[in-house]
Parts: sequence; C-alpha cells; structure tokens
Amino acid sequence: MAEQNQNQPDAGAGNAEVKSSKSSMKFIIIGIVVVILAAGGYIGWTKFIKQPAEAKETVGKTASVQQSEQSGDSIGQVFDLETFLVNLADRGGKRYLKTKITLELSSELAVEEATARMPQLRDGILLLLSSKSMEEIQGIEGKIALRSELVMRVNQILKQGKVRNLYFTEFVIQ
Repeated sequence: MAEQNQNQPDAGAGNAEVKSSKSSMKFIIIGIVVVILAAGGYIGWTKFIKQPAEAKETVGKTASVQQSEQSGDSIGQVFDLETFLVNLADRGGKRYLKTKITLELSSELAVEEATARMPQLRDGILLLLSSKSMEEIQGIEGKIALRSELVMRVNQILKQGKVRNLYFTEFVIQ
C-alpha cells in the first residue's frame, strides 16, 4: 500500500502538468490564429479596399485637370513617342508591358523641347512603367492613374510647355 500511495501523488501531478500544458498550447494556437487573421485582414484592406478608393480620387483629379486645361475644342500639338517595352515589377519578372504613347502638347515650343529632351523623357517614362505591377495597371482605373502619373512625370521634365493630354495608342500586357 505504501507503494501505491507513493505512485498516486506522482500520477496526480502528471495529470495536472498535462492539463496545464494542453491549456497553454490551446492559448498559443488561438493567439497564432488571431495574428494570422489580423495580418490577412490588413493585407486585404490595403490591396483590395484602400487602393481602389485612391484610384477613384486620382480619376476625379485627372478628369478635372483635363477639363480645366482644355479651354475649347482645339487640339494641341501632337507628339508621338517610340514604342516602350518594359518588364513589369511582378514576382519572377515574367510579365511585360508594350505600349505606344502619344502626347498632346501645349505649343510648338513644347514639341521642340520634347524632341531635344527625348532621352530624359524616355528614361523617366521607362522608370515609371517598369515600377508598376500588372495588378496596378490592368483595369481602367489603373490605366487612368498611370496616365496621370505619366503626365506629371513628363511635365516635370518639360520647362517651356506642358502636356495637355496623353494617349495610349497601344497597350499590351503579357
């Protein structure tokens, strides 16, 4: 009997340790699940909900800028750029964008300056295009946002004239 009494307290202590380790593992697993769900919610918010709202704001700004700059139905000076072929900033670098861009410039001086600054224009446009991922430019909102970014980039380079509008005459993502 003495041997049984000695074994029984040890068995009771073992059960308590097993129960406490099971309950602590339960809390650890619940904590991990909560962290994973919170991270997923944050990623979903930033990728799918927040960006479309920003794109809508950009679309509204682009439309108002274009309306304010066009003081009538006259078309500005048209300036064609050579075709751009860039790798997109996607994982693995397997996607590329091929686009042809036509600029509507404010004056003949702007056309002359654009011709003289062609290397700077191409460099700025290539850097901007290659920094985009397919998801950013795939939809109509993405293309409109890209258009407004390109107009701003080109207007930073040009000093004597401004871009009134930018047209994509080719736009292929593969």
